[in-house]
Amino acid sequence: MKIAILSRNARLYSTNRLIEAARIRGHSVRVLDPLRCYMRIEPKAFEMHYRGRVLSDYDAVIPRIGASVTFYGTAVLRQLEMMGLYTPNPSDAILRARDKLRCHQILAREGIGLPRTVFGDNPDDTADLLRMLGRPPHVIKLNEGTQGTGVILAERSSSARSVIEAFRGLYANFLVQEFIGEAKGADLRCFVVGGKVVATMRRQAMKGEFRSNLHRGGTAKAVVPSAAEVDTAIRAARVLGLNVAGVDLLRSRRGPLVLEVNSSPGLEGIEAATRIDVAGAIVDYLDACVRRRRRKAAKRS
Repeated sequence: MKIAILSRNARLYSTNRLIEAARIRGHSVRVLDPLRCYMRIEPKAFEMHYRGRVLSDYDAVIPRIGASVTFYGTAVLRQLEMMGLYTPNPSDAILRARDKLRCHQILAREGIGLPRTVFGDNPDDTADLLRMLGRPPHVIKLNEGTQGTGVILAERSSSARSVIEAFRGLYANFLVQEFIGEAKGADLRCFVVGGKVVATMRRQAMKGEFRSNLHRGGTAKAVVPSAAEVDTAIRAARVLGLNVAGVDLLRSRRGPLVLEVNSSPGLEGIEAATRIDVAGAIVDYLDACVRRRRRKAAKRS
């Protein structure tokens, strides 16, 4: 199998582990910087070039598209999909997950638990918006923030209004959510591959911090998720159309709540905490899907 990995840096842990896992299994793999890919769009004649050469004969592509290059990266991925490459995470699924508001609307439509969330645009509606949410503390988060950036905890309604005014002054899109105090600064990262939870870690925020992201000083350890947590993680990934996803859950009195669904989840923290070969699970799933496609194509011919 010939695999392309869309990544801006081949030396990143996650990218390097996918390269290693693919080569151990005898596959050919190449890392492509999505910003160096360029394309021709023409009826029945899609073409992609990379650093002056035509890209051809690839079987599959693994997208590792950072938030800062979402627009161009998903355009490149979409072109590769139209050229017939298999991807576990289609471009439209990545866009659904990357937009927190859209993601939460889809999850809510499917009855999947999540923190109560409000969204509004006009400053005149802020007081009523916060009344819709309920008593503070409130969590205000940028719609496209990552790794805990752009997430603020407001202990009082007056603080929430101040943060909201500041974000509106920057013309930023943001959500406001209820704070789940019983989670005690911890969440679960369930790593879903091919409709199965292959690894789970519990992340705990450092003292004085409510964000449990490892990039924010949080710690992680392997845990066994409950049946309800497994079901929620799998459903969340499925309704967004993702076959590889990091689903972040909060443990609450009303059951597991989806905090976020990450379409390009990092491998370093979860592999270190669980000692599970998550990169290998991704490559094995990719291999099985490509083989299945080949068998179907052979039957049609």
